Amino acid sequence: MHSISEIVDNHVLLVALIACLTAQALKAVIEFARFGKINLRVMVETGGMPSAHSALVTALAGGMGQTLGWASPAFAATSVFAIIVMYDATGVRQAAGKQAKILNQIIDELFQEKPEFNEDRLKELLGHTPFQVIVGSILGAFISCLAAPAY
Repeated sequence: MHSISEIVDNHVLLVALIACLTAQALKAVIEFARFGKINLRVMVETGGMPSAHSALVTALAGGMGQTLGWASPAFAATSVFAIIVMYDATGVRQAAGKQAKILNQIIDELFQEKPEFNEDRLKELLGHTPFQVIVGSILGAFISCLAAPAY
Protein backbone atom coordinates (compact mmCIF):
# COMPACT_ATOMS: atom_id res chain seq x y z
CA MET A 1 0.00 0.00 0.00
CA HIS A 2 2.97 2.30 0.50
CA SER A 3 3.65 2.47 -3.25
CA ILE A 4 0.04 3.45 -4.04
CA SER A 5 0.29 6.44 -1.71
CA GLU A 6 3.51 7.45 -3.47
CA ILE A 7 1.70 7.38 -6.81
CA VAL A 8 -1.14 9.51 -5.42
CA ASP A 9 1.44 11.96 -4.02
CA ASN A 10 3.22 12.29 -7.38
CA HIS A 11 2.59 15.96 -8.16
CA VAL A 12 3.77 15.75 -11.79
CA LEU A 13 1.54 12.76 -12.54
CA LEU A 14 -1.50 14.36 -10.90
CA VAL A 15 -1.05 17.63 -12.82
CA ALA A 16 -0.73 15.72 -16.11
CA LEU A 17 -3.89 13.73 -15.36
CA ILE A 18 -5.75 16.91 -14.37
CA ALA A 19 -4.73 18.47 -17.70
CA CYS A 20 -6.01 15.41 -19.57
CA LEU A 21 -9.30 15.31 -17.67
CA THR A 22 -9.77 19.06 -18.16
CA ALA A 23 -9.31 18.66 -21.91
CA GLN A 24 -11.81 15.79 -21.96
CA ALA A 25 -14.35 17.87 -20.00
CA LEU A 26 -13.82 20.82 -22.35
CA LYS A 27 -14.75 18.55 -25.26
CA ALA A 28 -18.25 18.19 -23.76
CA VAL A 29 -18.52 21.96 -23.20
CA ILE A 30 -17.42 22.70 -26.77
CA GLU A 31 -19.81 20.08 -28.13
CA PHE A 32 -22.67 21.70 -26.21
CA ALA A 33 -21.69 25.17 -27.47
CA ARG A 34 -21.59 23.94 -31.07
CA PHE A 35 -24.71 21.79 -31.18
CA GLY A 36 -26.79 22.84 -28.17
CA LYS A 37 -26.97 19.26 -26.89
CA ILE A 38 -25.21 17.54 -24.01
CA ASN A 39 -23.10 14.69 -25.36
CA LEU A 40 -20.94 13.19 -22.63
CA ARG A 41 -19.77 10.46 -24.99
CA VAL A 42 -17.19 12.88 -26.45
CA MET A 43 -15.38 12.76 -23.10
CA VAL A 44 -14.32 9.16 -23.72
CA GLU A 45 -13.82 9.22 -27.49
CA THR A 46 -10.62 9.89 -29.37
CA GLY A 47 -10.18 13.02 -31.43
CA GLY A 48 -11.94 16.31 -30.97
CA MET A 49 -11.16 19.71 -29.52
CA PRO A 50 -8.90 20.07 -27.58
CA SER A 51 -6.47 17.18 -27.80
CA ALA A 52 -6.35 15.52 -24.39
CA HIS A 53 -3.24 13.58 -25.40
CA SER A 54 -1.45 16.84 -26.12
CA ALA A 55 -2.60 18.39 -22.85
CA LEU A 56 -1.40 15.32 -20.93
CA VAL A 57 2.07 15.04 -22.45
CA THR A 58 2.72 18.80 -22.41
CA ALA A 59 1.73 19.04 -18.74
CA LEU A 60 3.93 16.01 -18.03
CA ALA A 61 6.95 17.56 -19.75
CA GLY A 62 6.29 20.92 -18.07
CA GLY A 63 6.03 19.26 -14.68
CA MET A 64 9.31 17.46 -15.21
CA GLY A 65 11.00 20.72 -16.18
CA GLN A 66 9.58 22.56 -13.17
CA THR A 67 10.43 19.76 -10.75
CA LEU A 68 13.77 18.43 -11.97
CA GLY A 69 15.03 21.37 -13.99
CA TRP A 70 14.76 22.47 -17.59
CA ALA A 71 18.21 21.05 -18.38
CA SER A 72 17.44 17.62 -16.88
CA PRO A 73 17.48 14.45 -18.99
CA ALA A 74 13.96 13.69 -17.70
CA PHE A 75 12.63 16.95 -19.18
CA ALA A 76 14.39 16.19 -22.47
CA ALA A 77 12.91 12.67 -22.58
CA THR A 78 9.36 13.79 -21.79
CA SER A 79 9.62 16.62 -24.32
CA VAL A 80 10.64 14.22 -27.08
CA PHE A 81 7.86 11.87 -25.99
CA ALA A 82 5.37 14.79 -26.18
CA ILE A 83 6.50 15.72 -29.67
CA ILE A 84 6.11 12.11 -30.86
CA VAL A 85 2.61 11.82 -29.35
CA MET A 86 1.48 15.12 -30.89
CA TYR A 87 2.99 14.29 -34.28
CA ASP A 88 1.26 10.91 -34.23
CA ALA A 89 -2.08 12.51 -33.35
CA THR A 90 -1.95 14.82 -36.37
CA GLY A 91 -0.18 12.44 -38.73
CA VAL A 92 -0.75 8.71 -38.49
CA ARG A 93 -4.05 8.78 -36.57
CA GLN A 94 -5.44 11.57 -38.76
CA ALA A 95 -4.58 9.58 -41.89
CA ALA A 96 -6.16 6.42 -40.46
CA GLY A 97 -9.35 8.38 -39.83
CA LYS A 98 -9.42 9.62 -43.42
CA GLN A 99 -8.94 6.05 -44.66
CA ALA A 100 -11.79 4.84 -42.43
CA LYS A 101 -14.08 7.51 -43.89
CA ILE A 102 -13.29 6.41 -47.44
CA LEU A 103 -13.76 2.72 -46.57
CA ASN A 104 -17.13 3.48 -44.95
CA GLN A 105 -18.18 5.35 -48.10
CA ILE A 106 -17.10 2.43 -50.31
CA ILE A 107 -19.07 -0.03 -48.16
CA ASP A 108 -22.14 2.24 -48.25
CA GLU A 109 -22.01 2.47 -52.05
CA LEU A 110 -21.29 -1.22 -52.68
CA PHE A 111 -23.95 -2.58 -50.37
CA GLN A 112 -26.80 -0.07 -50.67
CA GLU A 113 -28.94 -2.72 -52.44
CA LYS A 114 -28.12 -5.34 -49.80
CA PRO A 115 -29.61 -4.16 -46.50
CA GLU A 116 -28.78 -7.52 -44.91
CA PHE A 117 -25.09 -6.56 -45.02
CA ASN A 118 -24.72 -5.22 -41.51
CA GLU A 119 -21.08 -4.62 -40.68
CA ASP A 120 -20.00 -2.09 -38.07
CA ARG A 121 -18.75 1.17 -39.49
CA LEU A 122 -15.12 2.08 -38.96
CA LYS A 123 -14.41 4.89 -36.50
CA GLU A 124 -13.55 7.97 -38.54
CA LEU A 125 -12.52 10.45 -35.84
CA LEU A 126 -9.21 9.00 -34.70
CA GLY A 127 -6.76 11.87 -34.84
CA HIS A 128 -6.62 15.60 -34.42
CA THR A 129 -6.16 18.62 -36.59
CA PRO A 130 -2.98 20.59 -35.91
CA PHE A 131 -5.12 23.32 -34.30
CA GLN A 132 -6.67 20.83 -31.84
CA VAL A 133 -3.19 19.60 -30.90
CA ILE A 134 -1.88 23.14 -30.41
CA VAL A 135 -4.84 24.09 -28.21
CA GLY A 136 -4.39 20.90 -26.16
CA SER A 137 -0.69 21.64 -25.77
CA ILE A 138 -1.38 25.22 -24.66
CA LEU A 139 -3.94 23.92 -22.15
CA GLY A 140 -1.42 21.42 -20.76
CA ALA A 141 1.29 24.09 -20.45
CA PHE A 142 -1.15 26.47 -18.78
CA ILE A 143 -2.30 23.89 -16.22
CA SER A 144 1.30 22.87 -15.57
CA CYS A 145 2.26 26.51 -14.92
CA LEU A 146 -0.74 27.03 -12.63
CA ALA A 147 0.13 23.96 -10.61
CA ALA A 148 3.87 24.60 -10.45
CA PRO A 149 5.29 23.31 -7.18
CA ALA A 150 6.04 26.09 -4.70
CA TYR A 151 9.56 25.77 -3.32
